[in-house]
Amino acid sequence: MTQPALRVSSLAHRYSDGRVALEGVSFAVEPGECVAIVGPNGAGKTTLFMRLCGVLSGAPGQASVCGLDPAVAASRKKLPHVVGVVFQNPDDQLFSPTVEEDVAFGPLNTGATVEEAKARVVEALNCVGLPGAGDRVPFQLSGGEKRRAALAGVLAMHPAVLLLDEPSMFLDPRGRRELIATVRALPGTKLIATHDLDLVLDLCPRTLVLDAGHLAADGPTEKLLADIELMERHGLEVPYRLRG
Repeated sequence: MTQPALRVSSLAHRYSDGRVALEGVSFAVEPGECVAIVGPNGAGKTTLFMRLCGVLSGAPGQASVCGLDPAVAASRKKLPHVVGVVFQNPDDQLFSPTVEEDVAFGPLNTGATVEEAKARVVEALNCVGLPGAGDRVPFQLSGGEKRRAALAGVLAMHPAVLLLDEPSMFLDPRGRRELIATVRALPGTKLIATHDLDLVLDLCPRTLVLDAGHLAADGPTEKLLADIELMERHGLEVPYRLRG
């Protein structure tokens, strides 16, 4: 049997100030699935992502990404090859003088040759709809272009799993449509944390509802998002297109 791309087992996370961000969260995501995580502010969505990619430390055995445990040092070193994270603010990821240098940074720092890195840059920029943008200056890009450039930097690593944190935030309608089309066409496993429930309907057949660090629901997107009681109980609203 194929192992899940992501497995979370009774995952808990407490910050140094004593605040509990996650408690007893368990779920699995199969290879190729596109799954949404929704919930109010402070639900624990970003903390979950930071645990899955190894940025935040935790107890071994609570998470697995393509068979790697982010809490184990030897596995954590291999994570950049299998999982990529696109943060809420693309300015947190774009730091080089040109887009090409930004996108090439990951491959060059994980053993790719200059020629291999250049090929990956071209491939990734084409994939996100920014062909020929390698010589552009990141801070001069539009909001939507910055999102796609940040995504290209992650795709250049050829990850099997993508974690997208609020990917449509601050985008205008055109940028949002372009982002949805780009994400829909991407291969691999995708976990999307967002408040944009219409984006969830467009991209994710399955949704997890996270609230106050607990997994409140896990099921088919349209069924969960149409449940008025469930949505209201967890600080959400039924999307307009699902209202009777």
